[in-house]
Amino acid sequence: MTDHAPDPAMLAKAETLTEALPYLQRYAGKTFVVKYGGHAMGDAELARDFAEDVVLLKAVGINPVVVHGGGPQIGAMLRKLGVESSFVDGLRVTDAQTAQVAEMVLSGAINKEIVAWIGQAGGRAIGISGKDAGFVRAEKVARTSRDPDSNIERVVDLGFVGEPAHIDRAVIDMISAAGMIPVVAPIGIGRDGQTYNINADTMAGALAAALAASRLFLLTDVAGVLDADQRLLTDLDPAAIAALRANGTITGGMIPKLETCVAAVNGGVDAAVVLDGRVPHAMLLEIFTRQGAGTLVRR
Repeated sequence: MTDHAPDPAMLAKAETLTEALPYLQRYAGKTFVVKYGGHAMGDAELARDFAEDVVLLKAVGINPVVVHGGGPQIGAMLRKLGVESSFVDGLRVTDAQTAQVAEMVLSGAINKEIVAWIGQAGGRAIGISGKDAGFVRAEKVARTSRDPDSNIERVVDLGFVGEPAHIDRAVIDMISAAGMIPVVAPIGIGRDGQTYNINADTMAGALAAALAASRLFLLTDVAGVLDADQRLLTDLDPAAIAALRANGTITGGMIPKLETCVAAVNGGVDAAVVLDGRVPHAMLLEIFTRQGAGTLVRR
């Protein structure tokens, strides 16, 4: 009888599965909230990878909940329709017409596209917004801005921009228990019946806290949080984040993302991860390998 040496590639796959086993056991039955956006959402191949990853999570007993953004797509549609946008401190002012377009793009085109990707990957997804079954009650965002000349603080009216005030987790629990994957558009409804556009990171963080999720993933267009030498910081806590912000290491768009992470872990989420959505299967690398792939924030 002739001996055949095992294929090294097959051995590597087997070792990968063995490495993943304790993580599969740890997270079985847990909830992961994933904010999906950025470059990964505009690239067909990455979108396919993302859908496959989400379907895999569901197949191994984890309950994924997807929250998606859509700022660039909203901007493109507003330009196509000839709707002028105004900005205050870099934030879009959402008037009634802009709010209608945002809801059309978020709850319509983008939401159903993600549902379709998941379906093609072999999963069952259902798309909802915070308006469905009164799932997310929103309140108008209150923002202030300091005048650089007079140093006077003034209230900024961003229009129909909201933040979650109450989340009815029963809606998500029912969808997940039925074997389906919820895909959530960041739209909420106010007590007055008004529709509010909600920042997707904020929506994902609030939803993760309401669900007592094991993990919150924020997929971005950067590797994670980098130190002064551009090296990835893999583990942070709120105190470390405050220190890095104070010394100028954390700046710009990373600040609100980390604020979302801190609010989530303080609200009961086990850990939050800032992750590069441009890396194929980055979420699986983060969950099922020892080294991880992004910046993990824990209490």
